[in-house]
Amino acid sequence: MKTHSCQDSKTSVCYNTFMILIITKKATEEELKKMAQDFDGYIKIVVDIERKVLAGGGKKHVDLEQLLLENGSRQENLWGGGLDLEYEEIDYNSMINIRPSQQNLSREIMSLEIRNKVDEIIHVLLLY
Repeated sequence: MKTHSCQDSKTSVCYNTFMILIITKKATEEELKKMAQDFDGYIKIVVDIERKVLAGGGKKHVDLEQLLLENGSRQENLWGGGLDLEYEEIDYNSMINIRPSQQNLSREIMSLEIRNKVDEIIHVLLLY
């Protein structure tokens, strides 16, 4: 992935003009707005359930996934979904979730245990 750091934050990455942030602590309102700008209030998210960090923003989960992999995450710990900021609704739907090797044959995260971990991390890092 061809990226460059944005000037306003060391955790910001610009990718083809889309704003992607790696979030390691509670996101600010400004960071939430930046991540939601590409889908008008909806944030695409990839969560690392082991490191308890996430990448958000942009147009494609695969870009978020790649950024986390480049920053030390392991594939088996990355799960995609999204957050509707207006309704504070989390979804668990992404092409990156299709993994026969982990018994996930759907775009949806099928494991309740993994969903709960994703939920917890999103609540801690993004919701107030």
